[in-house]
Amino acid sequence: MRYFIFFGYDGTNYHGWQIQPNANSVQQELQRALSILLRKEMEVVGAGRTDTGVHARHMAAHFDTDRIPMEPDQLVYRLNRILPRDIAVYEVREVAPEMHARFSATSRTYHYYIHTRKDPFERHYSLQMNYTLNFEKMNEAAQHFLHHEDYAAFCKAGGDNKTTICHVTAARWIQTSPTTWYFEITANRFLRNMVRAVVGTLIDVGREKITMEQFLDILHNGSRSDAGESMPGNALFLEDVGYDFKD
Repeated sequence: MRYFIFFGYDGTNYHGWQIQPNANSVQQELQRALSILLRKEMEVVGAGRTDTGVHARHMAAHFDTDRIPMEPDQLVYRLNRILPRDIAVYEVREVAPEMHARFSATSRTYHYYIHTRKDPFERHYSLQMNYTLNFEKMNEAAQHFLHHEDYAAFCKAGGDNKTTICHVTAARWIQTSPTTWYFEITANRFLRNMVRAVVGTLIDVGREKITMEQFLDILHNGSRSDAGESMPGNALFLEDVGYDFKD
């Protein structure tokens, strides 16, 4: 049987989602908890990878096993008793055998949070900006992502991507208070470090370090060295992963 598991995590204490030889990861913790409860070595396949320090509000993974020996809600309860406090399981559900956490995902949405005034309660999950930003220009630039496909300029150098083509369906800055904003971007897939590089480049537009013409040149012709810096991971959240379940 194939099961999907939906969960969230605070990535502060983890070296990303994926298992690594000498560092703790979210995947490792989830597999450990499942292995204890199902009494055999379990492997989970995630919807994607998040880097060191990046968070997920709604992540998905799948695992294969014989029918679980308890109701899904009971498995959720028991997993949450075992898992660290910074990982929380929301749902376990049986799915069709062909469903795949990574390849069946139709969309992924990320948010990047910033604040423009020193705030002790924002510092862990938002980036303080000490510059005046022109959000109107930043949103104008962000709209060009909706009509662009090749994101080579925002891909970490040396990545193992077979293609740098992504289809972005949403990209905008949203204000939540006089001093807090977040950037929302949705696409069918993302390249490694892509969101943080996109945000860094848009902030260069907002600071007027680059013109709109320079931004468009980076978008269409640039390399990673032309785009903005990769912003810190603590302010980045995987907000949602979309699927078309046929119930």
